[in-house]
This record gives sequence, structure tokens and C-alpha cells, in this order.
Amino acid sequence: MQEDIIKSVLQGNDTLALLPTGGGKSICFQVPALCREGVCIVISPLIALMKDQVHNLRKRNIDAEAIYSGIAYRDIDRILDNCVFGKVKFLYLSPERLQSELVRTRLGRMNVCLLAIDEAHCISQWGYDFRPPYLQIAEIRPLLQKTPVLALTATATPEVVTDIQDKLQFKRRNSENIFQQSFVRDNLAYVVRECEEKTENARDILLKMKGSSVVYVRNRKETLLTAQYLQSYGISVAHYHAGLSAKERSAAQESWINGRVRVIVATNAFGMGIDKPDVQTVIHLDVPETIEAYFQEAGRAGRDGNKAFPILLYSVHDRPKLEQKYLLSYPSLPEIRRVYQALGNYFQLAIGSGEGEKFDFDIAEFTVRYEFNLLKTYNALKILESAGWVMLSESVFKPATIQINVNKEEWYNAVLKYPNLETVMKVLLRAYDNIWHHPAEVDEGKIADYLKMPYAKVRQQLSFLQQQQIIRYSPKNDSPQLLFVRERVSLENLNLTEAAYEFRKQRHYDKMQAMLRYCETNRCRSGQLIAYFGEENTRKCGNCDVCLHEKRALRQHANYEAVNQRLLELLRENQLDMDMLLSFFSPSQQDLATKLFTYYLEEGTICETDDGILQWIV
Repeated sequence: MQEDIIKSVLQGNDTLALLPTGGGKSICFQVPALCREGVCIVISPLIALMKDQVHNLRKRNIDAEAIYSGIAYRDIDRILDNCVFGKVKFLYLSPERLQSELVRTRLGRMNVCLLAIDEAHCISQWGYDFRPPYLQIAEIRPLLQKTPVLALTATATPEVVTDIQDKLQFKRRNSENIFQQSFVRDNLAYVVRECEEKTENARDILLKMKGSSVVYVRNRKETLLTAQYLQSYGISVAHYHAGLSAKERSAAQESWINGRVRVIVATNAFGMGIDKPDVQTVIHLDVPETIEAYFQEAGRAGRDGNKAFPILLYSVHDRPKLEQKYLLSYPSLPEIRRVYQALGNYFQLAIGSGEGEKFDFDIAEFTVRYEFNLLKTYNALKILESAGWVMLSESVFKPATIQINVNKEEWYNAVLKYPNLETVMKVLLRAYDNIWHHPAEVDEGKIADYLKMPYAKVRQQLSFLQQQQIIRYSPKNDSPQLLFVRERVSLENLNLTEAAYEFRKQRHYDKMQAMLRYCETNRCRSGQLIAYFGEENTRKCGNCDVCLHEKRALRQHANYEAVNQRLLELLRENQLDMDMLLSFFSPSQQDLATKLFTYYLEEGTICETDDGILQWIV
């Protein structure tokens, strides 16, 4: 559907595109933007994905920039200026940035050819990942009155589809502007396997199936333990979670993508934007909290079109574990307020201050200092985030940047004034182009190796040059960060309404129960998934564990071969309705013939015309 979506955007229509994971959503805004004059604004909540897309665009000599938490004010100012003067083709923004007066003022001066909103389901409280800053997106539309909007998502139920259009103020809301690719993935054979020894089951699957695989586990500790266990059986494996350093995460990801290891064991922090088409199996050792999350993660299998296997390992203990986790996910409102108050004290923020400020944040140290429960504190922060007060990021690698802040004469005077810094200053000039004009990404470790100088001393010298205002230096940072989206308020002004809190809690519960029903219901797995997303064509897939079990049960019948052969011959050679078809079988065969006919009808091999005539399709 990419071509139809692109045409709709080029015609100036507000457009909603629902493409499954791996469906090529980025092409849908990149191509029309390149066809038009002006900058394309891309809203995305995923910093790692923004950075990855900017990197890939630059590799193709397309000017792209990203603004997200952690970027210095002066760099934001420079990037926005370049957008105003037409030097940038794609500007990626986190939704929180749209609330900045600086950004809004510059947007009004830009020639914006397209506003693209990725992960558009985040705008809807009916969705599974609601983010209040998305609600602010429509506020910039008056600044961009002639600019079409393209909303993109991989997962949206019918109510979310309606909500996206309403919240983004689509100028026209009709089916012609909605492009929904079927959620059916014919090459995926979904499996739910009930077992107790999940790690051993995963091992057996991976020893039997030799292709590339992702194994999803619940927490960081399990990534390492599971990887070590699989390694002990000769399976080449890496592990990945957000707590690893950027270097470790990148090494694990690259090893897996390039085929140096076959299996990657990861938390759900892994996968967004990863383009590896030949994944044969995606194994879940734990049940995801929502069908949307499961569908996205499972959908990373088989993007090359070859048969692939999303396998969910399920035990009788999973339901109570998931329900217990749900209860812990919603601390009481007084507990949430105490966490918010402690944050303000922890970062020494006065009432009325802090808006837009970000801080390195060690949640473990924070909880120890205030004697809070770690899990409850984390969930309290997520609720404060969903209410639009703070934003908690996992550790995101931010490389060091340096820009010379003086003219050449002042620079050489500084070399004479600080002779002990001469070697570092010379390396900066030799190693980094355009450091006079733009912030350059630098590697403090490589500088230290080249100068045979301790790493800490290099950082100390660069910090001194920063203090003397000779350079603008932002050190490398790989810490989790907490951003105050709004100014700190007193507890009585902390707007956490009971109704909104209970709404989110109930939505979470409903989605969790839908996920558990998927695991526990013996109906075609693919049919269950696409029905959840509102598709009416819920024919049997013929590939999942439920369908294959039904096939095996039918084939074990004593008269299977004779009845099946006769059924196929009759349907291929005659125009028959159901009663006429059954009349060709003896009473002892009619029950099996009915079961076979029903199976083929649900699988889509047989169809029934309006006048009741049965037709063989395949």
C-alpha cells in the first residue's frame, strides 16, 4: 500500500496508514517529502529509532536532524535555524519538544511540506501506549495550515483508528484516507506451547531450528542467565537490554544482525527499527502484557516472506504472575504523589521551576534514599509520565560533542596560555572537520589512546577548556535521564484525577485479559489476532498450533482418506449445495464429511456463493 499512501499525501490529504511491523512505514513519508520543497517534520517517541533513521538518511546524503531530550539549547537553536533556512530535509522531534515555545515559534517560519506522526496510536487513551504529549500535536496545526498530516502505526483497534483522526483534527475523515494493510501474515505459524520448563523448551526449539532467532524474556537478569544457558549447549547467542552500555548494546545488535551470533536474548527494549528480514523464530519465555505488544514483537519474524514461527511458551503460573504484576503497576495515588514530591526534593527544584530540565537519574539510589519500593517507584514514574508530568528515558547513548567557541587568534593565544593543553587542542583541529562551525561528535577514548593519556585526564582537560569558554563541550552520556515536562507544582496542584487513573487501570486490565485469552483459547491463533484488530476475515490460517492439531485429529479418523478424496472430487467437478454434497456420503461418513467441509470453509479453501453453491477455490 506504500504507493497509495504516498499518492494520498502528495494530493494534500490528511492520511492514516496502518502497516504491520516490517511494512515499510518510513518510506511512506520519506518519498513524498523528497518530492516536495520544504522540511518534513517527523514526530516519534523513540529516541533510538530517530537516531537510527537520521544516520541512515545522512548515509544517503539527505540532510536530517533530530531533537530530543539531552541536546543542548544552543544545538537546538542551530538545528531549528537550519530548518528555517532550508538546509534540513527531515527534522525528527520527540512529541514533548512541540510544547517548547522555541520550537513552535520556528515552526511558524519554516516551509513544512509534511507532518508525519510515527507510533500514532500513542495519541489515543484507547491504545496500549498512551502518551499525553501526543495530544499537543494538533495545537501546531494552525501554524501549518496547508501542511498535510500522515499518521502511521503498526497496531490499532477500530476505536483507536477513530480516535487518531479526531485527536489530530483530520480535515476530512473518510475511508478513502485510511490505508490499512491486512494484519494477516500468511507465512507466520503462530504457536502457543504449554510447558513448565520454558528455558529447556527454548533450547530444544533452537537446536532443532537452525535459523536466526529472538528470545524475549521479562527482565534484564534473565537475558544474561538465558544466554549463558543456551551458550552451554553450543548455541551462538548474545544478550541485550537497556541497562547495558551503548557500546555493549551496539556490539550485541551488530553481531546478531550480521549473523556472527544466531540468537539474541532480549527484553522488550530490543527490536524497534531493527531491519533483519531472515528471522526464523521469535520465542517468548514470558507473556507480553498486551496483544499489540505481542503482535509487534512476534512480527519481527519472517519479514523475508519465508515461513517463520512466533512461539509463545505458556504455563499455568503465567496468569497469576501477570495479574500480580498488573496490581503492582498501579500504586495508590498517595504513593504516586509521594514519589513526585521526593523527585522535586531530590533534584532540589523549587515550586514553579524545572520545566524542560533533565537530570541523570539513578532510580536505585533514589529509592534507597527515600526508602521506597523499587518496582512501585518505577510504576509511579510511568504513571506520572503518562499524565504528562515527567519523562523517564532508559539509558540512551549521547556521544560527546565539541565546537570551538573562539576565533582563530583567540584559539592560538589559548595554546600559548595553557601549554599543558596544547596536545589535546592540536588533536581536535587535526581529527575533526568543521569543528569551528558545527558541534563535532568526538570520541574521548580515541583521543586518550592517541595521546597515550588517561581517559579521565582527557575529560578533565576538555572540561577546563569548556570552563574557559574556549570550546563548547558536552561529555559523553549513557545514563538514564529524567525530564521534567512541566514545572514542579505543589502536591495540591498535581493533577492526577481518580477518574483518569481508573480509566488507564481498567484499559490495562482489559488488554491483559485479551492477551491471556489468546494464550488459553483453542481457536486459530492468526484469526484471534486479526479479529482483535477489527478485521472481519477471520478464516483459519492452517499453520498455527490449533489448526495443525485440528488437521491431525481429522486425519486420524479411520475413513479420512476416502472421505477427503471424495469430498474434493465432488467440489471440483460439481455445483452443489451443502445438502446435496452430504447426500453423496453414507450416514457413517456424514459426520466426518461435515467436519472436513467446515474446516475447509473456515480455512478459505472452500467458499459459499450467495445462492448456497459451494466452490473449491484452491
